Amino acid sequence: MRRALSGSLPKLPYNSRWSRLMQNERLWGYFFIAPVCIGLIVFSIIPLLASLALSFTNWDGSDAISLVWLDNFTKLFHDKVYLKSIRTSAIYACVTVPSSIGLSIVVAVLLNRKMRGNLAYRLIYFLPSVTMPVAIAVVWKWLYNYDSGMINYALSLVGIQGPHWLADEHVVLWSVMIIAIWTAIGHHMIILLSGLQGIPESYYEAAAIDGATGIRRFWHITVPLLTPAIFFVLVTSMIGAFQVFDLVFMLTPVTAGGGAGGVLQDATRTAVFSIYQNGFQWFKIGYASAQAWVMFVVIFIVTMIQMYLQRKWVHYE
Repeated sequence: MRRALSGSLPKLPYNSRWSRLMQNERLWGYFFIAPVCIGLIVFSIIPLLASLALSFTNWDGSDAISLVWLDNFTKLFHDKVYLKSIRTSAIYACVTVPSSIGLSIVVAVLLNRKMRGNLAYRLIYFLPSVTMPVAIAVVWKWLYNYDSGMINYALSLVGIQGPHWLADEHVVLWSVMIIAIWTAIGHHMIILLSGLQGIPESYYEAAAIDGATGIRRFWHITVPLLTPAIFFVLVTSMIGAFQVFDLVFMLTPVTAGGGAGGVLQDATRTAVFSIYQNGFQWFKIGYASAQAWVMFVVIFIVTMIQMYLQRKWVHYE
């Protein structure tokens, strides 16, 4: 009888099978993440593997290509220009990251207070972080102008002769770092502000009852409870600082060798800018790929050190 019943069951019509297919949540999940996965594979994973393969070749963009194995990496550690560019990137990161985070904490604490025009002030501080780097470079080039810039004009009012901000090899890197700090404050401020708003007000009220001053409340309540947000900003901004390219490219004359442009590039040449020069100006694709992978290892090591040290100063509870 069971066989008879099973044999007499009608097959599901096409529409019914289609409706079940349309109600399959797992299938819809795969459907929606497919574009992201395809984009990740095409634009990230494949280029990543291709650059790794090219780092073992001497490809210059032409049809001719031959394996050189580890010669590119061996050459890197004897390349004084590239080693100096890594040093410049490290200086840039060690100056801009702590400075921007410190200023962002101050700004976030001030804007966390209830005051008139609070939203307008937040927008003003956040605006540089969403402005195109080209626009930022144009504005700051005018501000840094030796003859007609507002910065040198303001310094002249107090009897100080301003330097050639973008034409002096001893000053140009600091000029770029000032712009980077100014640009990063808004981005960091938003993240830190969200962390501040997650701190319970009862902690401050209890500390005030115990007689703690504002400074003590800041150092013993605000800073410890804000460390997760600070750590996130520290890691992401450190990675970004080691990869700086746009400001250096737009503020430094793009010439090679001697002359003023070459001297300025020596002063501001970061690791990523060196990769750009070798890959897209001089068409040393294989050598540039090796540089990129060395830079990846440097950033990875720095990030792992940060992840290890965060156990000692980041408080998640």
